[in-house]
Amino acid sequence: MKILQTIQKIPGGLMVVPLLMGATINTFAPEALNIGGFTTALFRTGALPLIALFVLCHGAQINIKKAGIPVYKGTVYMIVKFFLGASIGWAVGGLFGPAGIWGLTPLAIIGGMVNSNGGLFVTLSSQYGDSTDVGAISIVSLSDGPFFTMIALGMAGLADIPIMAFVAVLVPIVIGFILGNLDEDLRQFLKAGTVLLIPFFAFPLGAGLNFQNIVDAGLQGIVLGFMTVLVIGTGGFLSTRLFGKLKAAGAAIGTTAGNAALTPLAIAAVDPSLIPFEPTATVQIATSVIITAIFCPLFVGFLDKQIKKRNAAKGIYEDVLEVEEAA
Repeated sequence: MKILQTIQKIPGGLMVVPLLMGATINTFAPEALNIGGFTTALFRTGALPLIALFVLCHGAQINIKKAGIPVYKGTVYMIVKFFLGASIGWAVGGLFGPAGIWGLTPLAIIGGMVNSNGGLFVTLSSQYGDSTDVGAISIVSLSDGPFFTMIALGMAGLADIPIMAFVAVLVPIVIGFILGNLDEDLRQFLKAGTVLLIPFFAFPLGAGLNFQNIVDAGLQGIVLGFMTVLVIGTGGFLSTRLFGKLKAAGAAIGTTAGNAALTPLAIAAVDPSLIPFEPTATVQIATSVIITAIFCPLFVGFLDKQIKKRNAAKGIYEDVLEVEEAA
């Protein structure tokens, strides 16, 4: 049976499928995972330590030797993505408070819009950009996880996050970063954790949800996904002007990372006042993962076609001018 291949064909499948499985069991047989021992530890309560290890493994993939144009591009992309996503979350929080509008909370907006799908970014950058665009992932990947969401919520006063909470989030990242840069073999060894751990923390995340949460969050999650593609993608696309000319590859930041669904749980663990919003935000972000994985490539392809059409028309216009001048 090709179970893994089937799951990987689904956008964000490694995150979404186990999450839905956990939600299914929690909806129809909630006591099945409460038998204790290894079963409860892994499938019911094990999300946070697995997420911590996942973050450490990601930190090890940040290569300090990556520099130059890729770092410049990645920094621009990361700043654009952070401030666009955070600004919308700040606006909603300022006007409507932590509960948000129509069930779409600042926690979900910032958590979904600030995180990038690194794999999709690399794929689209390699197809519609060049090696410097692909290399930007070394900086863009810094936006993955709860840290920048935590900063954005704290800056706007939408969450009460003590300074040690920031430190606690950073420690695994820093440890991974140090290990990965001291030893290339360790970086490669820990790389497996950036993929392997996803379904194992996704399942207990799902085990904290039920299908009523999913039904309630469905439409808002779709809206969040399209906001991410159009607003963040357009911002990334326009920012490529800073690199010389417009390139469709910049719109590849208009995605939500599969691991972004862990963000509400991590934030709520730091600020208990956000616990009531965590289940819905988790499902909304998981929905955004699927929407952006489907529609961001279509949006990038559309922009690329428009650029090529404009360049072709410009070339024809210039050829006509040359003929007229020669005559």
